[in-house]
Amino acid sequence: MAEQIVARKSLQSVRIVVIGAGPSGIAAATKLIDAGFRNVVILEAENRIGGRIYTVPFADNVVDLGAQWCHGEKHNVVYETLQKERLNLVESTGDVYEDYKCIRSNKEIVPDDVAEKLKSIAFSTVPERQEGLVNYEGSLGSYLTEKYWSDISKLEPKVDRALAKEFFENFKKFESSVEASDHLFEVSGKGHLDYWICEGDLLLNWKDKGFKTFLELLLKSSVEKPFGILDGRIFLNQRVEQIDWSNPHNIRVKCSNGTVLTSDHVICTVSLGVLKELHGNMFIPSLPVSKVRSIEGLKLGTVDKFFLEFENPFGPSEWKGMCFLWLEEDLESLRDSNLFWLESVFGFYRVSHQPRVLQGWIIGPHARHMESLTEEEALGGILWLLRKFLNFNVPDPVGFKRTQWHANANFRGSYTFRTILSDELRTGAWDLAAPVTTIQGRPVLQFAGESTHNHYYSTVHGAVESGWREAQRLLELYTMIPSRL
Repeated sequence: MAEQIVARKSLQSVRIVVIGAGPSGIAAATKLIDAGFRNVVILEAENRIGGRIYTVPFADNVVDLGAQWCHGEKHNVVYETLQKERLNLVESTGDVYEDYKCIRSNKEIVPDDVAEKLKSIAFSTVPERQEGLVNYEGSLGSYLTEKYWSDISKLEPKVDRALAKEFFENFKKFESSVEASDHLFEVSGKGHLDYWICEGDLLLNWKDKGFKTFLELLLKSSVEKPFGILDGRIFLNQRVEQIDWSNPHNIRVKCSNGTVLTSDHVICTVSLGVLKELHGNMFIPSLPVSKVRSIEGLKLGTVDKFFLEFENPFGPSEWKGMCFLWLEEDLESLRDSNLFWLESVFGFYRVSHQPRVLQGWIIGPHARHMESLTEEEALGGILWLLRKFLNFNVPDPVGFKRTQWHANANFRGSYTFRTILSDELRTGAWDLAAPVTTIQGRPVLQFAGESTHNHYYSTVHGAVESGWREAQRLLELYTMIPSRL
């Protein structure tokens, strides 16, 4: 009888709490409001919306501290939304991340013809470009290593093996930044093929407006109402610490500041990193074993950025970027110093619409260590690195920003990948995405976010799709109710 009473609630009366105002939470809430639901609120732990979309003013306009590109066009809901609205908001970044200089730690610039051979071999090993991983049981790192050195051995004329190794070590860091892994040997090989590449340009930048423009589009925001159709429904600085679903007809959501809301449904979009850290105490009763297994098996890795603003455009005008190749003896010295973390800074690149800005990347445990340093210490290390490798003057920057995604308790990392452990546990995003339901099948706890998408994990379009998926789940439930009764 209680189940029937709940089922009789309408789109206007049913209570829905969305946790997290990132792209998945905003996508879910806006779809629910557009569909006619009225009692929808979002609780956001930060003092801003956007989650891992974080556009901030810097230098000549803005930079994206989080999501930076629209990855692909066909079957990409972000790009397709822009096309539907006939909005020209993105453009190609070009070949910045392919046409870069390779520089050794003795300041030697690798000749372009040699660098191109190494790049060609390395890029051709990436699994989405071939069938080799279909029946492969090892890690992505094992696969790439075997393929790279096999192809290097066939190269004529031969390339110096020490140089080939230096390049490959850098390339693995670059590829780890794509995966968000600490290293490629923890990334599932065959699972990697479950990630779908959207056809079209994979590096579409947001010109001089930043990724936040897409959120503004979802929200239908204006100067008067920056939260648009969710005006009055988003509550900032509300960090959820407990979700009590022991009574599935009256779920209690408690925030760290004492705020308590009751609801019929909760859509949880917090990051996988937060779930890993807090799920044991956050949910009462505990989550089902299958969901805990997926939380433990999947991983939210750390990828951080540096933005350096100079008084004038940096370096030779024809250089689009640079990667750093460590000679063995220099690497040994670095590892014995306080600057050991610089080993994982793999390169710097130019930024679209920011002619005076240089953007750098760092991954893994060294990124997490960097986050613990003061800003002055981090900048000092970066300048030491640039001056170590470059044979021209490196001026002091006039502006500096870095990200700290792991140190932030509301994220604990950057984006998700499928691990070897998840294969061993026979779990994946599908278990994380599955709703927790009553015996009758009514969803009580729902989960959205990039980590819950089987094929587009680590992307904004995956996050948006997951938010729409959970909103559609409720829409179908309540629009089907009259035919049930």
